[in-house]
Amino acid sequence: MRLLKPELLIKTGEVDHADWNYRPVLGWIERVRFSLVITLLNEVKCHCLLEVGYGSGILMPELSRYCDELSGIDIHDKAVDIQKVLDQNGVKTKLYSGTIEKSILPGNYYDYVVAVSALEFVHDISAACQEICRILKPEGFLIVVTPGRSKMLDFGLKILTGESAQHDFENRRELLLPTLMEYFTLTQSLIVPPIIGHLVPLYNGLKLSPIKTK
Repeated sequence: MRLLKPELLIKTGEVDHADWNYRPVLGWIERVRFSLVITLLNEVKCHCLLEVGYGSGILMPELSRYCDELSGIDIHDKAVDIQKVLDQNGVKTKLYSGTIEKSILPGNYYDYVVAVSALEFVHDISAACQEICRILKPEGFLIVVTPGRSKMLDFGLKILTGESAQHDFENRRELLLPTLMEYFTLTQSLIVPPIIGHLVPLYNGLKLSPIKTK
Protein backbone atom coordinates (compact mmCIF):
# COMPACT_ATOMS: atom_id res chain seq x y z
CA MET A 1 0.00 0.00 0.00
CA ARG A 2 1.35 3.38 -1.00
CA LEU A 3 1.25 5.80 1.95
CA LEU A 4 2.95 9.14 2.31
CA LYS A 5 6.27 8.59 4.09
CA PRO A 6 6.43 9.61 7.76
CA GLU A 7 9.04 12.30 7.18
CA LEU A 8 6.69 14.00 4.70
CA LEU A 9 3.68 14.21 7.02
CA ILE A 10 2.52 17.71 7.94
CA LYS A 11 0.69 17.99 11.27
CA THR A 12 -2.66 19.65 10.55
CA GLY A 13 -4.32 19.75 13.98
CA GLU A 14 -4.70 18.12 17.36
CA VAL A 15 -6.74 15.18 16.04
CA ASP A 16 -4.42 14.52 13.09
CA HIS A 17 -2.42 11.47 14.15
CA ALA A 18 -1.12 10.23 10.81
CA ASP A 19 2.19 9.34 12.47
CA TRP A 20 0.35 6.62 14.42
CA ASN A 21 0.35 4.58 11.20
CA TYR A 22 4.07 4.03 11.67
CA ARG A 23 4.06 3.02 15.34
CA PRO A 24 4.45 -0.61 16.46
CA VAL A 25 1.11 -2.36 17.10
CA LEU A 26 -0.87 0.87 16.82
CA GLY A 27 0.31 1.25 13.23
CA TRP A 28 -1.23 -2.09 12.27
CA ILE A 29 -4.53 -1.08 13.86
CA GLU A 30 -4.52 2.25 12.02
CA ARG A 31 -3.65 0.76 8.64
CA VAL A 32 -6.55 -1.69 8.89
CA ARG A 33 -8.80 1.28 8.08
CA PHE A 34 -7.02 1.82 4.79
CA SER A 35 -7.22 -1.85 3.89
CA LEU A 36 -10.99 -1.67 4.35
CA VAL A 37 -11.19 1.25 1.92
CA ILE A 38 -9.17 -0.59 -0.72
CA THR A 39 -11.32 -3.70 -0.35
CA LEU A 40 -14.50 -1.65 -0.74
CA LEU A 41 -13.11 0.11 -3.81
CA ASN A 42 -12.80 -3.40 -5.28
CA GLU A 43 -10.00 -2.47 -7.68
CA VAL A 44 -12.36 -0.22 -9.64
CA LYS A 45 -10.74 2.79 -11.29
CA CYS A 46 -13.13 5.71 -11.47
CA HIS A 47 -12.89 9.17 -12.95
CA CYS A 48 -13.25 11.42 -9.87
CA LEU A 49 -12.64 10.52 -6.23
CA LEU A 50 -12.86 12.83 -3.20
CA GLU A 51 -11.40 12.15 0.23
CA VAL A 52 -13.20 13.88 3.10
CA GLY A 53 -10.85 14.67 5.98
CA TYR A 54 -7.65 13.88 4.08
CA GLY A 55 -5.52 15.28 6.93
CA SER A 56 -1.86 15.15 6.00
CA GLY A 57 -2.66 13.31 2.77
CA ILE A 58 -1.18 10.04 3.99
CA LEU A 59 -3.63 7.84 2.02
CA MET A 60 -3.66 9.91 -1.16
CA PRO A 61 -0.76 8.13 -2.90
CA GLU A 62 -2.78 4.91 -2.65
CA LEU A 63 -6.12 6.51 -3.55
CA SER A 64 -4.56 8.04 -6.67
CA ARG A 65 -4.27 4.52 -8.10
CA TYR A 66 -8.06 4.21 -8.21
CA CYS A 67 -9.04 7.39 -10.04
CA ASP A 68 -8.11 9.75 -12.84
CA GLU A 69 -8.77 12.85 -10.73
CA LEU A 70 -8.15 12.93 -6.97
CA SER A 71 -9.49 15.64 -4.67
CA GLY A 72 -9.69 16.23 -0.94
CA ILE A 73 -11.44 18.51 1.52
CA ASP A 74 -10.49 19.23 5.12
CA ILE A 75 -11.09 22.02 7.61
CA HIS A 76 -7.40 22.78 8.21
CA ASP A 77 -5.46 25.49 6.37
CA LYS A 78 -2.52 23.36 5.19
CA ALA A 79 -3.95 22.48 1.75
CA VAL A 80 -1.29 24.38 -0.22
CA ASP A 81 1.61 22.85 1.72
CA ILE A 82 0.22 19.32 1.49
CA GLN A 83 -0.58 19.67 -2.19
CA LYS A 84 3.03 20.71 -2.78
CA VAL A 85 4.34 17.63 -0.92
CA LEU A 86 2.02 15.33 -2.86
CA ASP A 87 2.93 16.92 -6.17
CA GLN A 88 6.64 16.48 -5.44
CA ASN A 89 5.92 12.79 -4.86
CA GLY A 90 4.02 12.28 -8.11
CA VAL A 91 0.48 12.55 -6.71
CA LYS A 92 -1.70 15.10 -8.54
CA THR A 93 -4.54 16.44 -6.40
CA LYS A 94 -7.07 19.22 -5.97
CA LEU A 95 -7.22 20.09 -2.29
CA TYR A 96 -9.85 22.30 -0.67
CA SER A 97 -9.98 23.93 2.75
CA GLY A 98 -13.49 23.86 4.15
CA THR A 99 -16.16 21.77 5.80
CA ILE A 100 -18.08 18.97 4.13
CA GLU A 101 -21.21 20.25 5.85
CA LYS A 102 -21.31 23.14 3.38
CA SER A 103 -18.75 23.24 0.59
CA ILE A 104 -17.95 24.87 -2.73
CA LEU A 105 -17.42 21.47 -4.36
CA PRO A 106 -19.13 20.84 -7.71
CA GLY A 107 -22.46 19.02 -7.66
CA ASN A 108 -23.14 15.66 -9.30
CA TYR A 109 -19.41 15.27 -9.93
CA TYR A 110 -17.70 12.54 -7.89
CA ASP A 111 -17.84 8.81 -8.54
CA TYR A 112 -16.56 8.01 -5.05
CA VAL A 113 -16.37 9.92 -1.78
CA VAL A 114 -14.11 8.33 0.85
CA ALA A 115 -14.20 9.23 4.55
CA VAL A 116 -11.79 7.40 6.87
CA SER A 117 -12.41 8.11 10.57
CA ALA A 118 -13.60 11.57 9.54
CA LEU A 119 -17.37 11.91 9.77
CA GLU A 120 -17.29 11.24 13.54
CA PHE A 121 -15.67 14.66 13.90
CA VAL A 122 -18.36 16.51 11.92
CA HIS A 123 -20.76 18.39 14.18
CA ASP A 124 -23.75 18.29 11.82
CA ILE A 125 -23.67 14.78 10.33
CA SER A 126 -27.03 15.25 8.62
CA ALA A 127 -25.77 18.34 6.77
CA ALA A 128 -22.63 16.44 5.75
CA CYS A 129 -24.74 13.58 4.34
CA GLN A 130 -26.87 16.01 2.35
CA GLU A 131 -23.76 17.65 0.91
CA ILE A 132 -22.18 14.32 -0.01
CA CYS A 133 -25.40 13.33 -1.79
CA ARG A 134 -25.26 16.62 -3.69
CA ILE A 135 -21.68 16.21 -4.91
CA LEU A 136 -21.93 12.48 -5.73
CA LYS A 137 -23.06 11.31 -9.11
CA PRO A 138 -26.42 9.49 -8.89
CA GLU A 139 -24.63 6.18 -9.47
CA GLY A 140 -21.74 7.14 -7.15
CA PHE A 141 -20.72 5.63 -3.81
CA LEU A 142 -19.71 6.80 -0.36
CA ILE A 143 -17.13 4.68 1.44
CA VAL A 144 -16.99 5.21 5.19
CA VAL A 145 -14.66 3.64 7.73
CA THR A 146 -15.68 4.35 11.30
CA PRO A 147 -14.27 3.15 14.63
CA GLY A 148 -16.19 0.71 16.75
CA ARG A 149 -17.81 1.62 20.04
CA SER A 150 -16.94 -0.25 23.22
CA LYS A 151 -15.47 0.56 26.62
CA MET A 152 -12.73 -2.01 25.97
CA LEU A 153 -11.61 -0.28 22.75
CA ASP A 154 -11.80 3.16 24.30
CA PHE A 155 -9.65 1.91 27.19
CA GLY A 156 -7.15 0.46 24.71
CA LEU A 157 -6.96 3.80 22.90
CA LYS A 158 -6.24 5.54 26.18
CA ILE A 159 -3.48 3.07 27.05
CA LEU A 160 -1.81 3.17 23.62
CA THR A 161 -2.11 6.88 22.88
CA GLY A 162 -3.27 8.79 25.95
CA GLU A 163 -6.23 10.09 23.92
CA SER A 164 -9.87 10.03 25.02
CA ALA A 165 -12.45 8.73 22.53
CA GLN A 166 -15.23 10.40 24.51
CA HIS A 167 -13.47 13.75 24.27
CA ASP A 168 -12.80 13.40 20.54
CA PHE A 169 -16.12 11.98 19.38
CA GLU A 170 -18.64 12.93 22.11
CA ASN A 171 -21.83 11.08 20.98
CA ARG A 172 -21.22 11.27 17.23
CA ARG A 173 -20.19 7.62 16.86
CA GLU A 174 -23.67 6.66 18.06
CA LEU A 175 -25.30 9.12 15.64
CA LEU A 176 -23.25 8.36 12.53
CA LEU A 177 -24.69 5.04 11.31
CA PRO A 178 -28.37 5.89 11.89
CA THR A 179 -27.90 9.23 10.15
CA LEU A 180 -26.12 7.64 7.19
CA MET A 181 -29.06 5.26 6.75
CA GLU A 182 -31.41 8.23 6.34
CA TYR A 183 -29.58 9.32 3.19
CA PHE A 184 -27.88 6.23 1.80
CA THR A 185 -28.53 2.58 0.99
CA LEU A 186 -25.99 0.09 2.29
CA THR A 187 -24.48 -1.95 -0.54
CA GLN A 188 -21.58 -3.63 1.29
CA SER A 189 -20.45 -3.90 4.89
CA LEU A 190 -17.19 -5.15 6.40
CA ILE A 191 -16.17 -5.45 10.02
CA VAL A 192 -12.78 -5.89 11.71
CA PRO A 193 -12.05 -8.32 13.24
CA PRO A 194 -14.31 -10.46 11.03
CA ILE A 195 -15.19 -13.18 13.58
CA ILE A 196 -15.65 -11.37 16.90
CA GLY A 197 -16.18 -7.94 15.41
CA HIS A 198 -19.93 -8.05 16.00
CA LEU A 199 -19.17 -8.19 19.72
CA VAL A 200 -16.11 -5.91 19.85
CA PRO A 201 -15.81 -4.10 16.52
CA LEU A 202 -12.51 -2.39 15.84
CA TYR A 203 -13.67 -0.73 12.62
CA ASN A 204 -16.73 -0.83 10.39
CA GLY A 205 -16.33 -0.36 6.65
CA LEU A 206 -19.40 0.68 4.68
CA LYS A 207 -20.07 1.17 0.99
CA LEU A 208 -23.22 3.22 0.45
CA SER A 209 -25.19 4.63 -2.46
CA PRO A 210 -27.37 7.74 -2.27
CA ILE A 211 -31.09 7.14 -1.80
CA LYS A 212 -32.80 8.18 -5.01
CA THR A 213 -35.22 11.04 -4.47
CA LYS A 214 -38.14 11.78 -6.75
